[in-house]
Amino acid sequence: MATRRYETMFILKPTLNDEEAKAKVDFFSEIIKKGGGEIQAIEAMGTRNFAYPIEKFERGNYTVIYFTADGAVNKELQRVYGITEDILRFIVIKYETKAEIAAWENMIARVKGQPHKEYKLSESAREFRPRSRRFDDKKSGAEEVSESAAESEAVNA
Repeated sequence: MATRRYETMFILKPTLNDEEAKAKVDFFSEIIKKGGGEIQAIEAMGTRNFAYPIEKFERGNYTVIYFTADGAVNKELQRVYGITEDILRFIVIKYETKAEIAAWENMIARVKGQPHKEYKLSESAREFRPRSRRFDDKKSGAEEVSESAAESEAVNA
């Protein structure tokens, strides 16, 4: 079978201590290895706050595993994620195109502390582009009334 490149990210419940969290990461790594996959890098991203509560939790412990394997390992990994109670969310991403594979290799180099390409926003993405105006540049009616009231006061004075 063809070996493919994958990235999996999962969020563990914050109630797990460091030892339990490491045991879960080792457990998922073993599933990959037993299925014939090879772990390229593991990135422990630590505990982070959520934008919204997930299962009444405000934060979770993020981990990313980069690995190569065939499709069967991917299916087994997703099955186990689904039945593991300590997983709040998970995702498995397959990298296929040349550009995606280059990005995958770059991420592994970054995790391992090796030289890697830094991505920056292009200048065009940084430019401020004002929203188009719906109305023309005429003054609003309230401003016109206040100006005419000021003119009439000046005439009456």
